[in-house]
Amino acid sequence: MPEPHASAAPPSGREAVHEQAVDGYGTVRVLPLDPYGDAPTVHRWVSEERAAFWGMTGLTVQQVAEIYAHMDTLDTHHAFLVVKDHTPVAVLQTYEPEADRVSECYPVRPGDIGVHLLLAPPGPQGPRPGWTAALLDALLSYVLLTLDRRRVVVDPDVRNDKAVARFLRQGFERGPVVVLPKIDLPDVHLPEKHAQLAFLDRETAFPGTA
Repeated sequence: MPEPHASAAPPSGREAVHEQAVDGYGTVRVLPLDPYGDAPTVHRWVSEERAAFWGMTGLTVQQVAEIYAHMDTLDTHHAFLVVKDHTPVAVLQTYEPEADRVSECYPVRPGDIGVHLLLAPPGPQGPRPGWTAALLDALLSYVLLTLDRRRVVVDPDVRNDKAVARFLRQGFERGPVVVLPKIDLPDVHLPEKHAQLAFLDRETAFPGTA
């Protein structure tokens, strides 16, 4: 993936839940997402056609902020802004699978953690081989080692070939194609989703850490 544009202002005043220096890549910091402070940045990302599978295309900045403000009230779902060398590069969302609709589609194991990842749009630098893999390594270190989880589950849209291929290259094992049911609650509206499940065990990602 091309490296994101470096024009975004670095967030300040937040303590990182994870910070990791990656040789030849840079320093990755995982910060709790500020629903209102980060909304303009996230809104720019989700408004692009490339982010259609994220499901927030067409929303206003205020609506984006309200979605993440609601998530901030939950104990089971969390959102983070990922920063590389002071530049925002991704949104990471983690969740407890048993508290999510994905639990209706596969047998959840103790130690599972769900992940959604939205990468920032590319900047003018052009493709940099290994860029996304290095970022994912740092994020997997956070969810599997820092949070002490046994397995990661992802559920990209089955039509999102790039995301599916990205996870498989990272060592994820392809699971079943499932239909995540529609959710229509006062605070949460999610359409039905045909998803490709994929799984990554901690011992596969980080041998010797079983």
